[in-house]
This record gives sequence, structure tokens and C-alpha cells, in this order.
Amino acid sequence: MNYDLKTVTWILLIVAIILEVSGTIAMKLSDGFTKIIPIIAMLVFYAVGLSLLALTLKVIDISIAYAVWSGLGTVLITIVGILWFKEPASVTKILSIALIVIGVVGLNLDHNS
Repeated sequence: MNYDLKTVTWILLIVAIILEVSGTIAMKLSDGFTKIIPIIAMLVFYAVGLSLLALTLKVIDISIAYAVWSGLGTVLITIVGILWFKEPASVTKILSIALIVIGVVGLNLDHNS
């Protein structure tokens, strides 16, 4: 397969987001920094995720990359919190997440016009 640079960069951004979410999960599992394996995992996930984010900034505008990074990361960790950690899923929480998604999509639409 032959991917162009922009496609590869977006794939790297998605991987960076998954690593950031994994780091956040590891932070939760560290139980207030009392469990060493989740602490090490968190540091590795965050270090690699932030490194990949930095690489994407060579191709994607920082305003777009960071909006996607933080917005999609927030949406994913909210879903993980609800499904895995049994956090409450209120109407307000779901509407707020929807607004984040709308905002990120809006930034991308504005950028592409």
C-alpha cells in the first residue's frame, strides 16, 4: 500500500490519541500513584503519545491537531469511564461530549474551506 504523508500523519495522530487515553487509564489504575506497573505504563504511553503528537505538528496545523487530540481523547476517555469504570452517563455528560465532537468537526470544516 502506498499512503501519502497526510494520511500517515493522521494515522499517527489517531495512534497518539489512543496512547494518551491508555496513559489516562493507566493513571486511574495506578490508584493514586501507589501501583508501580500502571505508573510505568502511564509514563510510557504519555511519552510515546506526546512524541507522536509532536511529529504530527510538522504536517497538521497545531490548532487542528490539538483540537482533535484533546477532543477525541476526551470523548474516548469518557466512554471508557462509563463502560469500564462504571461512571454515571447523564444526559448532560452525553450532550457535552456531543458538543465537543461538534466543535472539533467545526474547526476541521473551517480549516478545509
